[in-house]
Amino acid sequence: MSDSETGVGHMGYYVMLEADTGKSSVKKSDIGWAEVAYGTRRYGWKMSLRRILSTGIGKQLLANAECNAFASSWQWGPTASQFVSPPGWPSGIFGGAFMSTKASGLKYWKPTSNGQRFRVTIDRKAAGIWPGKPYKPLTKGMSKSGGRNNSGKTTIWHRGGGNRRKYRLIDFKRLKEGMPAVVERLEHDPNRSGYIALVKYDRGEEKSPLFNYILAPQQIKQGDTVMSGPGSPVKPGNSFQLKDIPAGIKIHNIEMRPGGGGQLCRAAGTSATMLKKGQDGYAILRLPSGEQRKVLSRCRATIGVVSNPMHTNRKLGKGGIKRWMGRRPVVRGVAMNPVDHPMGGGEGKASGGRPSVTPWGKLTKGKKTRRCKRTDKFIVVPRHKAKKKR
Repeated sequence: MSDSETGVGHMGYYVMLEADTGKSSVKKSDIGWAEVAYGTRRYGWKMSLRRILSTGIGKQLLANAECNAFASSWQWGPTASQFVSPPGWPSGIFGGAFMSTKASGLKYWKPTSNGQRFRVTIDRKAAGIWPGKPYKPLTKGMSKSGGRNNSGKTTIWHRGGGNRRKYRLIDFKRLKEGMPAVVERLEHDPNRSGYIALVKYDRGEEKSPLFNYILAPQQIKQGDTVMSGPGSPVKPGNSFQLKDIPAGIKIHNIEMRPGGGGQLCRAAGTSATMLKKGQDGYAILRLPSGEQRKVLSRCRATIGVVSNPMHTNRKLGKGGIKRWMGRRPVVRGVAMNPVDHPMGGGEGKASGGRPSVTPWGKLTKGKKTRRCKRTDKFIVVPRHKAKKKR
C-alpha cells in the first residue's frame, strides 16, 4: 500500500497499521516510523504510536498537509531509545527514553539504575547556559551553618552537608540609569532556581568595562542589550521605577523600599502584574500568591518573567540528590517514641491521636502565624480571599 492510496502520507499509513504490527509488515522506506512501531513492542514504551496519534496534537498533524515533513524530522541517536521529537510534539511521550527537546527544556534519563528511572532534569545545554565557571570577581565564598545558630543550637532542622558553593554577587538594585549593558552569557546559579546573566557596561576607552550579574528574565539571550531608567524601551530585562511601567505588564525583582534592592518575585518562573497606579504615590501589584498589595511608585522593578520556568517540572529521582543540596532526611512524628515527639508512641501504626503539631506542641496545619499588623494597610486583597475568588 502506497502513501498515495492512503491519502494522508506516513501518518495515515501507520494509523492503518495501528502501530502494533511487526517490523516485517512495514515498508523499508518508512524505517523511521517502523522503528517507533517496532519499539512499542520490543522496548515497552508507555505510549504507542496509535495512542500518540489519538491525542489532540496527533490529530492536528494528521490533518496537516506537511505530515511527511514531520515524519522525516525524527532525529535518531545511537540506539532506538534515544531520539529528539519533531516540532510540535509533546515532550516525554516515551517513558524511560533519554530525550531532550528545545521546546520542553527537560532531559529524561534512561533507567540504567533505580535512581535514574524517573529522573527529569533541566537541559541547560539546550537553553544555552554557560558550561564553565562563574566570573571570579563577582563571587565570594560561602560558609554553611548546618542549621545551627551562634550558640551551636539547632534552630533549623533537616539542614547539613551538601556540595560546596560560591555565592554570586547579584545586582538587585539596577541603579545604573542610562547605561546600556550587553548580555555576555547566561549562567546557572546554585543559590537560586532562575538563571543569571553576566552583563557588560561599556564605560568608554579610558575606563575598563564593568561587569555585573543580574537576574535573567525569559526571552533574553546572549548579545541582547538591557538598560535602566525612564528612557529605556519596555522590554524584558530593562529596569524602571513602578511609576514608569504601564499597567498590565509582568514584572519581577520588585523592591519593597526605594533603593533597597529587589525582594519580590525572584524565583524561577515568577512574576507580578502591574494593576494600576494611584494618586497617593503607590502602585497596586498582583503577586504570584494572588495577593494584591500597595508598593511605593518610587520602587524599582524589572520587566518580564524570571527565567527557567521548567524548574518546577524536574524530578530528582533519588534521595541522595537532596543530600547534595544540603537537605537531611525528615522523620515523621508518628514514627518516633513518646520521648521524642508529642505524636510518637502507641501500639501499631497509631495516627498520633491529635492534630498535627511540632516537637514542641505548636499546631502546624492551618494555624495563622502572621503577626505584622503594621503592613496590613498595604494589603488590598489578602491571598486567602484571592484564592476563594478563583
